[in-house]
Amino acid sequence: MSAPVLAPALTIAEARRAAAERLRERSLDTPDLDARLLIGHALGLDHAALVAQSTRRLTPAEAAALDSVLARRLAHEPVARIVGAKEFWSLPLRVTPDVLVPRPETETLVEAVLAAVERGRALRIADLGVGSGAILLALLSELPTAFGIGIDRHLGALGVARDNAQRLGLADRAAFVACDFGAALAGACDVVVSNPPYIPTPDIAALAADVRDYDPRAALDGGPDGLAAYRAIAADAGRLLAPGGWLAVEIGLGQEEAVCQLFAARGLAVAGAPRRDLAGRARVVAARKM
Repeated sequence: MSAPVLAPALTIAEARRAAAERLRERSLDTPDLDARLLIGHALGLDHAALVAQSTRRLTPAEAAALDSVLARRLAHEPVARIVGAKEFWSLPLRVTPDVLVPRPETETLVEAVLAAVERGRALRIADLGVGSGAILLALLSELPTAFGIGIDRHLGALGVARDNAQRLGLADRAAFVACDFGAALAGACDVVVSNPPYIPTPDIAALAADVRDYDPRAALDGGPDGLAAYRAIAADAGRLLAPGGWLAVEIGLGQEEAVCQLFAARGLAVAGAPRRDLAGRARVVAARKM
């Protein structure tokens, strides 16, 4: 058995500071926030309760539980995977090993769609590679007359997305289908969105450990050049979209020109320059069926 990460008999406040220091020593991002989330998860306490009980000493069982989750984080397992949840677009989502952890930069895709569509219309939205349901459910939460279809080839991911829709009260406006991208869809979609796998296969080994070792490989691997999924989506887009319908996808670093060319070659009208995320990086390509 490995040695304990933290010394025993600490108060909650002392344990929180000690955990943050261990995470900081390992050069992990946001050590203070991570420590608070991990302690809250291990002890079953929210932020207010952690503050109220800050001078209480940990029980042996609590110390062991905290030590276990801290050791996992020190091994670069993402906090969201340890606690089993992640917030996206202010929506609390359950995550499992079957799905990517939703990332803040993907909210740029939601913003792009909301800026393009008429909010009062009864839109039909398809999310190709729905994963946890983050993108689709964020859009449904903003578009109360829309109906969404989540597509994924992995049944585990579909189960997570369906569960998240139920938890958020959106299940009556969402359906989930197992297939490869748009293969099982009949078409007439007003919006098609996707955050597909876009990492070139040779680059996966160099990814950060919290991505490489914990995200599903199938959700990362975009083929030899990272563009395999975009080719499949572009090939189906004309059939899937209604006239005037929008296609919006997240892209990887340096892929904007290639993805725009793939869409234009299929007769789609690319909507200007890619939309950039808060870091200034080209993040979303949008195109329309005219």
